[in-house]
Amino acid sequence: MTPAELSGTVLRSVRGAVEEQELSVAVPARIVVQPPPRPGCGDYASNVALQLAKPAGRPAREVAEILRKRLAGSPGIARVEIAGPGFLNFTLGDDAQVALVRQVLAQGAGYGDRSAAEAAAVAPTSADAVSPAHSPADSLSRPTAVAAARSAREAVVAEALARIDAAAGVPDGRQDRADTRPAPAPLPPNDPADPLVPSDALAPADLLDLLRRLGSDEARWVLLRPAAHDPVRAPERPVQRESNPRFRVQYAHARVRALLRNAGELGFSGEPGDVGPPVTEGFPEVPDEASRRSASGGGASRLPDAPARLPDAPARLPDTPARLPDTPARLPDTPARLPDAPARALQGFLALLAAYPSAVEAAARLRAPDRVVRHLEATADAFFRWHDEFPPLPVGEQKPSAVHRARLALAEAGGTVLANGLRLLGISAPEHL
Repeated sequence: MTPAELSGTVLRSVRGAVEEQELSVAVPARIVVQPPPRPGCGDYASNVALQLAKPAGRPAREVAEILRKRLAGSPGIARVEIAGPGFLNFTLGDDAQVALVRQVLAQGAGYGDRSAAEAAAVAPTSADAVSPAHSPADSLSRPTAVAAARSAREAVVAEALARIDAAAGVPDGRQDRADTRPAPAPLPPNDPADPLVPSDALAPADLLDLLRRLGSDEARWVLLRPAAHDPVRAPERPVQRESNPRFRVQYAHARVRALLRNAGELGFSGEPGDVGPPVTEGFPEVPDEASRRSASGGGASRLPDAPARLPDAPARLPDTPARLPDTPARLPDTPARLPDAPARALQGFLALLAAYPSAVEAAARLRAPDRVVRHLEATADAFFRWHDEFPPLPVGEQKPSAVHRARLALAEAGGTVLANGLRLLGISAPEHL
């Protein structure tokens, strides 16, 4: 269940309460649901009851209770709770999480992109490495826009907004836009073998300089990442390391592609399902698989290793007192690393995948391609956190299990979102990095 679908469900509950005269208010045009600010408050939260309380002339918690009763038992919603002055907290069922992964994989290049709806039946990985020069929205580029673009930023922002508008389903020539940005300027392809010489000599001079100095991907990223009111800070040269958010996003996509290749070599593919419990420190295995092998005698070959390590213990005993004073200082950190951290990693990753279409729509509505950039950064970082807790590939002598297949499917869904977002920005989604 995506935030848009949950929002629609809540909106129907409000409309039903009004029609049956439980509430006397005007039905809002839209209802905002978003991830809660703190862990332990469900998957999504909404302040709709607080917004309706004053026009309804009733306490917010009373309005929230009316809506809670209507929402309880809705498909995909496992639990609805009232928090604080009247917030509604929603916990989605496991089937909703599986359905989300299925939806992303089924729509593939069309997930969050209405202009690519005709490609929804194509496997999500088939277009991952397509150059932005061949993306569906490229037909929107008009050479006459180059002369209208007065700066590199203006040209690249206009190009990205054309793709974002198409993805969000904004009609061409919409009359209610808040700005008069020029149409997109055609930029050179993302082929490292090309000399990055623009095809149109009328492109802004600062754009030509950035393209030659940084390359097409990095130039687009540094121009699109800042919000409209923030200055552009371009590096002297592109940096291929973790401190560069563009590199992190592209590396996350390349990592997903590597996982899929490695899984193929092991003879299995992704299948949405229960991703199982997280790994435990010092025992990086899927517990169900470890238990199965132990019960069948498959894990007995590792038992003799334990006695082999016993003689080392006395040699380390004298060091123990020297480390005891440090222990209390680390104890307060321990609870944060226990089950809550893996749960937050999983929920955060799923929430960002579900929110991607809303991020695209917000970018179109606010004329802010940086919304897509920030969403991709958050998604890539969430992928790495989740991957550390729920590794998709078997370890050691493990055999691929249903848990591995479910994790691989979730990783593939993450790669699909990253590829789709990069394509909207005109940036390549590499297979290798």
